[in-house]
Amino acid sequence: MSNNKAILIVADSERDSNMYYATGFSAPDTFAFIQRSSERFIITSDLELDRAKSQSKADTVLSFSKYERIAKKRNGKATGLIDIVAVALKEMKIIKLQVPANFSIEYADFLRKDGFKLEVKKDPFFDSREVKNDEEKGDIVATLRNTEKALEKAIDCVRKSIVKDGFLFSSRNRQITSESIRNIINVELMKKGCTAKHTIVSCGEQSCEPHNVGHGPLRANESIIFDVFPKDEKTGYYADISRTIVKGKASRRLKKMYKAVASAQELVFKSAGNGISGDTIHRKVMKHLTSLGFKTGKAKGKMQGFFHGTGHGVGLDVHEPPRISKVKCTLQTGNIVTVEPGLYYPGIGGVRLEDMILITDDGCRNLTKSPKVLEV
Repeated sequence: MSNNKAILIVADSERDSNMYYATGFSAPDTFAFIQRSSERFIITSDLELDRAKSQSKADTVLSFSKYERIAKKRNGKATGLIDIVAVALKEMKIIKLQVPANFSIEYADFLRKDGFKLEVKKDPFFDSREVKNDEEKGDIVATLRNTEKALEKAIDCVRKSIVKDGFLFSSRNRQITSESIRNIINVELMKKGCTAKHTIVSCGEQSCEPHNVGHGPLRANESIIFDVFPKDEKTGYYADISRTIVKGKASRRLKKMYKAVASAQELVFKSAGNGISGDTIHRKVMKHLTSLGFKTGKAKGKMQGFFHGTGHGVGLDVHEPPRISKVKCTLQTGNIVTVEPGLYYPGIGGVRLEDMILITDDGCRNLTKSPKVLEV
């Protein structure tokens, strides 16, 4: 990168993963990050100044108030955040900027009007985010282990449940619901410093819709899909895992679906590796499931079969590049991606199994240790 071209991000790092990745500094309010060549600057409010100096990766932390005074003199009126950023950029003699795809249109319009030249870079904004270093791998695995423990506690609750009139009850005669099981998972994760949102515990027909979080009483002899993807609040890194269980006896068709999905996972484990095309793997999975008699398409107005991607990257976002899907991409050593084939048929139920793998030079390594058992 030349000295007159710089990266600019204006966002809060609690919600914007690129900002957190760039700065290593978690803040709820919007601030600015500038990178010129290898130099990294943060411009933040006086409130966060000292914390940013001690906690961030920035080489230099600058005060908003300093540039606000300059901007007020220049404009003769109260100034906004982007006015202040523009003053700092001009002081640094930066005109050309590279910004992420989610950069504010309002800010972009202002900067262009003020003489700056902006180039938008699509995700991944930082290419290095796709390849996890040892610290990142450790952070992701730590989140995954906490997720597995919370999931096992929830599955154990279903395992120990009592069946009455086809519904599940606890030993205290309380009806077990998607909501009560989700609460067990989320509270266990909270105790470990992780936050889970939209945790899926879906039963029966609900499990035929992959992103249906589930609601109401859980029933015996029907598939229950768990999909848990929390973030560790300290490190910011996610994990993602899915399991499918049946309390009681699964139907013959459901058992066949489960076996097919498990074999599709194994196919990915054997196929994935450095330099392998993600879209090629996805097509293999589609073909494999079809060859086992599981067709994908619309029936009675609803999608059935396997109609989502085989996997996606996980890091500071729960869904990030690279993807194992119909979109072209090449896997590389250091990627951490999910492997989550599924089958969904109204009237039968849904099945999804999801593990996380690390791509290596000679294949891949499964990071997930949670057991896979259909009937409990």
